[in-house]
Amino acid sequence: MDMTSEGRPPAPPGWAALLALRDAPGGAVPAAGPLAALFGPLLAPPAAADGCTVVGRLAQTLDGRIATASGSSQWIGGAGDLLHTHRLRALCHAVVVGAGTVRHDDPRLTTRGCPGPDPVRVVLDTDRRLGAGYGVFREGPPTLLLAAEDAPGGDRLGLAEVVRLPRDAAHGGLAVPAILAALAARGLTRLFVEGGGVTVSRFLAAGCLDRLHVTVAPVLLGSGIPAFTLPEAARIADGLRFAWTVHDLAPDVLFDIALDRVRPGVCS
Repeated sequence: MDMTSEGRPPAPPGWAALLALRDAPGGAVPAAGPLAALFGPLLAPPAAADGCTVVGRLAQTLDGRIATASGSSQWIGGAGDLLHTHRLRALCHAVVVGAGTVRHDDPRLTTRGCPGPDPVRVVLDTDRRLGAGYGVFREGPPTLLLAAEDAPGGDRLGLAEVVRLPRDAAHGGLAVPAILAALAARGLTRLFVEGGGVTVSRFLAAGCLDRLHVTVAPVLLGSGIPAFTLPEAARIADGLRFAWTVHDLAPDVLFDIALDRVRPGVCS
């Protein structure tokens, strides 16, 4: 594969036009094309009152697992899914992950796989259990560590700035609306919630996801960590139904789901 001078793959047709709209004032609707059909909704003006557009993303097996029971998740999706993830990072102002993702994967959360700027990296560590040895706290793009107001520790962890937020007594973790408000105050309004499953589920339970991208890989595990963690549904009718569009990420399939901040009925 040809590479750019920065060591990244060259951009496909239409990608540069999407990147040009990343920071366009007031949002914009991109021109037609395969990439615009998938990423265009993320670049449209935000519809929520908080001024943010939030996309969650998970890669799962056909039987709905995002990792083995031991936490191993590299790699469920194939090369197409990895490229899709890097493109989401490039188009968003910030990428959000939970402490478990940092602990198990030690990710860099950069756009090294595609042309585009690196996002601000946001780590949710409610009780400040992560140490400073992980890569996101030692090098690379700016990192914010979001923790509870009553969590121990100082104002920095390695190179990361610590931001204090209230807890969510109902769903656990940090209050998601407070997360969005804190990031929007810094000009970070297009947010990519990359994982893991508990983190994406908390944004979903709070009614704070505009879109959800779910990659399904042709893999069966039969056990492991489920993609979503929500309160138990007593009836099928209590589940959340939605429309989706399907995109080929051979050998995987991507489902693009417009949630528009809907909250699952079991989370009301």
